[in-house]
Amino acid sequence: MEVYLYFEMPEDAFVMHYMGEPDETRHIVMRNEEAVISPSWSIHAGSGTRAYTFIWGMVGENQAFDDMDGVAMEDLR
Repeated sequence: MEVYLYFEMPEDAFVMHYMGEPDETRHIVMRNEEAVISPSWSIHAGSGTRAYTFIWGMVGENQAFDDMDGVAMEDLR
């Protein structure tokens, strides 16, 4: 599981945080000083309307990162 805290964003800026299964993604509009939890089975990516800073935290037993599934960009929906 991963947690993202977005900050140092102007009031009129936001980040689109993408998550979900690769074939059925969802997005969340994140504003300054907001956090989101991405479960281990979910993709996690973001794009901002302006520059932003984030803190990224990870939890769990996985320290080898050998269980990640690569997803081709054309397979994202």
